[in-house]
Amino acid sequence: QVQLVESGGGLAQAGGSLRLSCAASGIAFSINVMGWYRQAPGKQRELVATITSGGSTNYADSVKGRFTISGDNAKSTVYLQMNSLKPEDTAVYSCDARGVLVDQRDFHSWGQGTQVTVSS
Repeated sequence: QVQLVESGGGLAQAGGSLRLSCAASGIAFSINVMGWYRQAPGKQRELVATITSGGSTNYADSVKGRFTISGDNAKSTVYLQMNSLKPEDTAVYSCDARGVLVDQRDFHSWGQGTQVTVSS
């Protein structure tokens, strides 16, 4: 299967920045889309941003203009640059990947999540 490992979470002040990374590894595969989701305490998980293998992006309204998702196909890695952070951005951020394995089976993998805390 495909494993996802996230890094880059931590503590930031309001107005600050953080950059998250998510690297995919495993048996031969092709990725169609990768995304970032977040879940705050007591709330449902919500979409933050997605990016396709062709570079098309999609953002939640709450992060448009502040967050940027980008990908490095050669490294099977997706990044989330988070600027102008707000306390309401505090959550566990998880990445996911959807694609096809070399044996033509579809896969959908999740990372373990990384905590982002924004102080006011």
